[in-house]
Amino acid sequence: MAARFGFVLGVVLVALGAAGAWPASAQDGFPFGFEMTLDASPQPGSKRVPSLDIDDSGGVKLELWCKGGRGQFSVAGNTVIFAAGPLEDRSCPPEKAQADDDLTAALSAAVTWERQDDEISFVGPTTLRFHLNTN
Repeated sequence: MAARFGFVLGVVLVALGAAGAWPASAQDGFPFGFEMTLDASPQPGSKRVPSLDIDDSGGVKLELWCKGGRGQFSVAGNTVIFAAGPLEDRSCPPEKAQADDDLTAALSAAVTWERQDDEISFVGPTTLRFHLNTN
């Protein structure tokens, strides 16, 4: 009986510990189902700023400085993997095409993510900050 009680107590403690490891609310979790905009100014001659529209399963619609396309996020805890699909060229000027390629590479190189209120950071060799579009 005592062994069984110890086993059940251990299961309960593990479950409580696991529950504590999950975000306390949806506001603290990965922003599945949200759109976010890069924390950056538009490039000269444009009003456009890159954005990500993440669906509930991690699929992403990318709208970059000029190019656009799709990708996929995989998330486990604070670990993140981003895989970009092919991007539409859209006859981009070379400097915007390069900025899009650099941004996609930086996002693909991110290994962790952090959330503070409506700010999402993807952290790797370069940290990319996005703001959730909450309006």
